[in-house]
Amino acid sequence: MAKYNIGDSRVIESREVSDGVTIRRRRESPDGKRFTTYERVERPNLAVIKKNGDRELFDRDKLAIAVKRSVGKFFSSEVEIEEMIDEIEDALYAIGENEITSKQIGDQVLDGLVGRNEVAYVRFASVYYKFKTLDDFVKILEQRLNSKTKG
Repeated sequence: MAKYNIGDSRVIESREVSDGVTIRRRRESPDGKRFTTYERVERPNLAVIKKNGDRELFDRDKLAIAVKRSVGKFFSSEVEIEEMIDEIEDALYAIGENEITSKQIGDQVLDGLVGRNEVAYVRFASVYYKFKTLDDFVKILEQRLNSKTKG
């Protein structure tokens, strides 16, 4: 696949993507070949404070890998997973702080999974809460069942 210098291309068409924050642009290179670019608003960097106190920059790709690993084949499409990751990322930025904790990220993932897929929720919770016994699974399942009957 050829790589093009975006500065040398001209925009043929621009349109907002359904997520409301991405712009899709159809471009044409000087040699007449067409290609598409996607542009997103760049957000300020978020620092993640890990459990051991270390800090690292928030990495959307790392979040996506963790979510995809936990949900396995329980979602109908990659698009559904990407939509959930977008929602989680938006919620993290909406906190309004330059630093967030890894616990806040995990809580947002659980919130995103709870209404989408119960099995994926339990899978993620088992890693997030570091389940060691079958009783740990039973407790989280009981909590889910109780919250469903109350809601």
